[in-house]
Amino acid sequence: GCSTGGRQALILAQRFPADFDGIVAGAPVLNFSGTMMGYACMAQAFAEAPIPYAKLSTLSERVYAQCDEKDGLKDGLIDDPRRCGFSPTRDLPKCAEGIDDNTCFTAAQIRTLETVYGDVKSNGKRIFPGWPVGAEIAGPNGRSGWDRWIVNQDGAKTISVAFAETFFSYLAFPEKNPNYQLANFQFDKDPARLEGIHNILDATDPDLSGFRARGGKLLMHFGWADPALNAQMGVDYYESVLQQMGADTQSFFRFFLVPGMFHCGGGVGTGNFDLLLPVIRWVEQNTAPDSIPATRIQDGKTVRSRPLCPYPQVARYKGSGSIDDAANFFCGAR
Repeated sequence: GCSTGGRQALILAQRFPADFDGIVAGAPVLNFSGTMMGYACMAQAFAEAPIPYAKLSTLSERVYAQCDEKDGLKDGLIDDPRRCGFSPTRDLPKCAEGIDDNTCFTAAQIRTLETVYGDVKSNGKRIFPGWPVGAEIAGPNGRSGWDRWIVNQDGAKTISVAFAETFFSYLAFPEKNPNYQLANFQFDKDPARLEGIHNILDATDPDLSGFRARGGKLLMHFGWADPALNAQMGVDYYESVLQQMGADTQSFFRFFLVPGMFHCGGGVGTGNFDLLLPVIRWVEQNTAPDSIPATRIQDGKTVRSRPLCPYPQVARYKGSGSIDDAANFFCGAR
């Protein structure tokens, strides 16, 4: 499954390891309570200084100008947002006093963006990662990846705000409050109150020893440009499993990141791929996937192919040939 389905998939691997021989977990909202706190943090920032939809093209242009070539290849993709070093304060054009047009950002809008990209903290400690850059770009439909999830063109409530309001009204706390306001969430006090719902909803347990012991195989994927769920959440989980389970983790669990892919597909990356057949081969033939063929399809035609590589490997250009042909790439270290 993907999204909530991905979270359910990980819950099966963690809590019911005998149920499935092979599992594919796509863009899992594995840290559900953390995701909702992330949404609340963004909502508070946007309430103080919204980002107009019309400014997203300028934001995207500056992000990709800063980040695209960091992997050594200018191809319209951000290979790994963590290597980018984008800073709204440093890298965005600032509006002059009394000016606020679509080519610049006010000091208040820059503070909002610093909040979006910055870690969510409680008492000075990181409790959820800042959002990776990359989803600001327009997808095949001409709309920014942030559209509807983080920014709405018409000013209507975003999906993330709707999710967070419902969560904090009816699920987060023992007492229910249908009129709960996200502005009331206190980051230095309230996270501790989420322990109960964390134990029910979240799929963050790195101990997969039961799943490994019975021969289970797990594939997980995330789009680096996912505007709905934070891909760093997936990275954090996989690295926690590596720490818990040790060097042989890849013998039963592999994680694939997709540069430029939005939520569960789409975007500007090679978001068309199949992990079901690879997990079947892994289970039935003990053939682990060292790479996954992926394509970008536009107007019914394949315009780019790339290999998806098991983390921490990435697709590396061989140095010659079309950058749209997977044959000219290999999976290697960063």
